[in-house]
Amino acid sequence: MKYFLTSILFVSLALTTEPVFGEQQDWGVIEENDIDEASGIVASQKNENVFWTHNDSGGDNCVYAFNNSGIHLGRYYLDNISLRDWEDMSTGPGPIQDSIYLYIGEIGDNGAQYNNKYIYRFIEPNVLENQNPVTETIANVETIAFIYPDQRRDAETLMVDPLTKDIYIVSKREEFVTIYRLPYPQSTTETMTAEIIATIDLYPTEDNDGEQASWITAGEISANGLEILLKSYVNIFHFSRTEEQTIGDALSNIPFPVSYVLESQGEAVAWHPQGFGYFTVSEENYGIDARLYFYPRTVGCMNENANNFNPWANEDDGSCEFSTLIGDVNFDGTIDLLDVSLIVNYILEFENNIDNADMDNDGLVNIVDLVMLLALF
Repeated sequence: MKYFLTSILFVSLALTTEPVFGEQQDWGVIEENDIDEASGIVASQKNENVFWTHNDSGGDNCVYAFNNSGIHLGRYYLDNISLRDWEDMSTGPGPIQDSIYLYIGEIGDNGAQYNNKYIYRFIEPNVLENQNPVTETIANVETIAFIYPDQRRDAETLMVDPLTKDIYIVSKREEFVTIYRLPYPQSTTETMTAEIIATIDLYPTEDNDGEQASWITAGEISANGLEILLKSYVNIFHFSRTEEQTIGDALSNIPFPVSYVLESQGEAVAWHPQGFGYFTVSEENYGIDARLYFYPRTVGCMNENANNFNPWANEDDGSCEFSTLIGDVNFDGTIDLLDVSLIVNYILEFENNIDNADMDNDGLVNIVDLVMLLALF
């Protein structure tokens, strides 16, 4: 079922130590021919059924928008910004309250030649999922320049923590990858020095020194901040996090490999905006088109009336959340005859202070409330 729910809900999903994600779903070819080295992907938290991607090097200094069927929606150039080696992108909050930003990581450096790395930040444009393709230029792009505290690095993973607005970069070419942090607020006028917060081995039982398959090529933190994905060429690893934990704490947990089918050169991963799964896309190699793939979360809320209904779930985990509706006496997301039965029982039992049954908000549950409830039918 290829759609997002109309409203973007940052709900806390009921997580287990080992989350369950289903088999790969093929959502279609990425239509725009110029997207041949897709190195980052974002599922928009702002625009329904809209995705963003970019090429990694040698192309135009733009990001591409497409919908959940791969149909091209537009290219958006970053004014006065060059493209040397863009390797990942992320989305999340930024300096302006309640605005959603896109972040582009100029962090690739295959030969470890450059001291300075850059992250470009701008408010996500408005895009319609069925619009005709447009070409626009994004002004007022902020540049966050930084250096590493230890040595020049090649990196392909950029993540933004929605709980703190800190930016995280993960190195690529080592057996023990290094996690760096740029704490919020990031400077846009001076070069920052990234902080080392952790060093982790994602393949502790194997000797992967120099093995390209184990290099980390992408990552993202979920919109609610409680789940992290890190991707190598052959695996996607999942980390759970509590609201009290730092990203470093969470990444110190044992990584849990989740569903992934090998792509020709898969260097991108993105969470579904509501955490209902994750997406991947690959660079085009060996004549294989770039395609949008989805791995759904198969355990979740299965009640269609719930705020966090997961249309891909085939096992309910008891996590359903409902809006509070006056008259929805049993909090199941609907007003029906069961609510009528309950409110009658409250009247007969002289029970008061039942907020959802007190239709006229007078502190009493009585025949007036019953009449008002029946009027809703």
